[in-house]
Amino acid sequence: MFINKKNATKWRHFTSVVSVLLMVGSILMISVRGLNWGLDFTGGVVSEIRLDSVITSSEITPLLDAGLHQDVSVISAGEPGRWVLRYAMPENGEAMPSIEQLLTPLKTDVTVLNTSIVGPQVGQELAEQGGLALLVAVLCILGYLSYRFEWRLASGALFALAHDVIFALGFFAATQMEFNLTVLAAILAILGYSLNDSIIIADRIRELLIAKPHKQIHEINNEAIQATISRTLVTSGTTLITVGALWLLGGGPLQGFAIAMFIGIITGTWSSVSVGTSLPEMFGLRAEHYMKQPVTEEP
Repeated sequence: MFINKKNATKWRHFTSVVSVLLMVGSILMISVRGLNWGLDFTGGVVSEIRLDSVITSSEITPLLDAGLHQDVSVISAGEPGRWVLRYAMPENGEAMPSIEQLLTPLKTDVTVLNTSIVGPQVGQELAEQGGLALLVAVLCILGYLSYRFEWRLASGALFALAHDVIFALGFFAATQMEFNLTVLAAILAILGYSLNDSIIIADRIRELLIAKPHKQIHEINNEAIQATISRTLVTSGTTLITVGALWLLGGGPLQGFAIAMFIGIITGTWSSVSVGTSLPEMFGLRAEHYMKQPVTEEP
């Protein structure tokens, strides 16, 4: 169903090289271009308005984007006709036109219910808390992998996690899409999703090492992939369908989250099969590492 066993090792090594190159390219992109931090981190203006309930966000957004010369986030407030607008303050201190003026072409009454300014200090605190959440998640995963697997096998899962997160960040750096709290939530979700795939394959490798101690490690890896690939593809495929629907139908506020998750699912499946198995093989994983007594080779 996957690739015959003779060619599986060659494909795993080839895709591992591709993964490393993508990872290096993503790190360079993050270093050179950086992330386009959203208002959640940089601060800005948050306004809540009320207008006719028949008007949609697709009618509001173009008018605000053109009038304020920036991308304005338009989010439903949960009640028909009420919207939350998020946009940045002008850097040169120019006076901005009022929301009522910008929405005049809609020919409806526009009421600004409240307006508040989110300072950069609040954004800095959010960035620090988000970074701390990511660090805590990574440390918990490290502790779990250290307890669950021998370090050679755990290294593959750990590298796959780093690969998936760095590639997603590299994509956002390359495209300069807004990086906000919803995207950060997607990055944390990618960690969990990628870990799940890697653990399933690593568990199968460990079982095969114990059950067939005299087999070569590359054969064990290929057999583990063959045994889990159907489950991996079905899980990834159904999740991609859900995330794709969220991407297409969720609107602008959820676009960053959906795109990050879409990338994370694809790279998570890819990396768990490639680097997740090739790295322990390169480090010399053998059955002896999971046996109480060394295993002697058959004559």
